Amino acid sequence: MGYFAGLVFVFFVGCALGWTDELFFRRYAHKKWINPGFLVGPCLPLYGTGLTALFLMCRIDYSFIGSTAWRAVFVIVILTALMTLVEYVTGLFFTKVMKVKLWDYSDRRGNLQGIICPLFTLFWCIICAIYYLFVHSALCKAFDYVGATPEWWFLLGGLLGIFIVDVCYSFGVVAKIRKFAKEREIVVKIEEFKLSVKKRAEKLKERCGFLLPLKTKKGMRDELENYAESGKE
Repeated sequence: MGYFAGLVFVFFVGCALGWTDELFFRRYAHKKWINPGFLVGPCLPLYGTGLTALFLMCRIDYSFIGSTAWRAVFVIVILTALMTLVEYVTGLFFTKVMKVKLWDYSDRRGNLQGIICPLFTLFWCIICAIYYLFVHSALCKAFDYVGATPEWWFLLGGLLGIFIVDVCYSFGVVAKIRKFAKEREIVVKIEEFKLSVKKRAEKLKERCGFLLPLKTKKGMRDELENYAESGKE
């Protein structure tokens, strides 16, 4: 139980850090506060999955590589490839199955299906290097502490319950978008869709919530029609 609680802790740390990073990035890029990702709460599962994968990979014994420097290079390359794979599989699933693009690198040089590109793979490499060299040992200590502290188990259990409810609700919303997208034979770029809803609400002087940016008086179908007609598909 302690080991599982520790992994849940690592997952939520990654989710929260990723959400915070994306929140401020979108604020800088669009000059507006936009809730990143497809969930309601401050949580990006891609980053949570990524951090958990990094954590588990770094716990493997790589002592078969004698040189400390080459060992670091080897591990960082493996971690970068892993994070790029996680990003690609996640993006491919949402684009092909759910007809939703959570991000779009189509304007980046050398991109693959607009899901991954060399620039962001380089960013992953930098993040992986920082994690391996400076963060992993501290996270291991936190993991051990959480695993040995039952009080944390109850807190994480509550968070996990809220997360599951959020996932169920959010996939319900995405299912509605998917139905519309299949009818129109388009892929909805979720970030542009949220911006479209927010700008329309501002124009009509209506309230647009931060946690529920797609829940408006006009309704999901009407907002999607407006998005499609605006040529943002």
